[in-house]
Amino acid sequence: MSEIINNREQHTEEVSERLQKILDIFRALYNGENVDQVKVRFDQEIGTVTVEEVSQISQMQRDILEAGDYSESETKRLSDAHMSILKGNIEEPPNPEDVPGHPVHTFKLENKALDELIQTRLKQHVGQFIEKDSEEHVYKLLEDCNLLFDIDKHYMRKEHLIFPYLEKYGIYGPSTNMWRMDDMIRDGIKELKRKLTDYKGDRQAVLEQVKYVIDEIYGMIYREETILFPMAMSQFTEEEWVKIAAESDEIGFCLTAPTIEWKPERKDLDAKVLSDGFVKFETGVLSLKQLELILNHLPVDITFIDHEDVVRYFSQGKERIFARTKAVIGRTVQNCHPPKSAHMVEDLLDDFKSGKKDVEEFWIKFRDRYVLIRYFAVRDENNQYLGTLEFTQDIGPIQAIEGEKRILS
Repeated sequence: MSEIINNREQHTEEVSERLQKILDIFRALYNGENVDQVKVRFDQEIGTVTVEEVSQISQMQRDILEAGDYSESETKRLSDAHMSILKGNIEEPPNPEDVPGHPVHTFKLENKALDELIQTRLKQHVGQFIEKDSEEHVYKLLEDCNLLFDIDKHYMRKEHLIFPYLEKYGIYGPSTNMWRMDDMIRDGIKELKRKLTDYKGDRQAVLEQVKYVIDEIYGMIYREETILFPMAMSQFTEEEWVKIAAESDEIGFCLTAPTIEWKPERKDLDAKVLSDGFVKFETGVLSLKQLELILNHLPVDITFIDHEDVVRYFSQGKERIFARTKAVIGRTVQNCHPPKSAHMVEDLLDDFKSGKKDVEEFWIKFRDRYVLIRYFAVRDENNQYLGTLEFTQDIGPIQAIEGEKRILS
């Protein structure tokens, strides 16, 4: 028995040494070593890597980028360098759940639709634009931009449904690195649309922007299908995939949608527990059902974050302003926002925790709504900070009120 134990310990030590060697090789990128030299060393000393090892590399990258003062262009260069070293060297694990209706199948279906849009439509219109940059051809490219921005729903489902569960398993790299790249692609499409909308004959600028957008989209498709999806498949339970599939409809789909509903056997689901309990307040008693219905009937959206910045609750009104999925429950609020805005959330919470502020308010135009967003520090009778309440309301209809209404009509 001792021999078996010793063998196990030796194997664990070997795995640890291998991972350390992998991380040391990638760390050389940040010490100024040329990417081609790093790749040669990687190919000679490591060869192929597992999805789990890629997860560790991603975590190291996240830690280094967060600790350093890297510009957006330098961050992109390093991310591209990572991918160029790993490309073709990642072992592909079996994917038995890649069946119609499964979230991963749907993500891949969308990637195929994006590829088809680029190859059979966008590139064709680019060719026509090169021959003659007429108003007609500019308009066709604008239409392609509008279709291409449907990718936002693909990325939103990834960011708000896949990333939270990865974080549950201690995998934070995609939440920072991949979300940052998603935002760069979104911004790239918006910039292309701006150049076309304000087109004044600078054909080269348009063509360069088109190439940038296409290259980045294909780069992200590769990252998703060789790293992210296999990583998620190796970690998530069937129950978690069921929840992801159920909540995907709320965000929507990109260019296509699941052809059938995925109905697994769900062997690993816990039995559903129903409760008819009551909650006693100082001013009355409500059943849990009554309380939930009251909160969901309020003409506002409510989200509560506890004292450790973890999302604990959100209401589910009929006309939510900002999309919420149940996957955010138990997730830190900082990781529910794009990396570029996370510091603003942190500053607000710091003001509440220190007692510097009790309320903060913002008002923005969002699609066809005029939205008031209010944040309240929740404190107990001893002024102890317990969390933050987010209160979101469409105030457009209120602003439109004129005169008086005194009787029922």
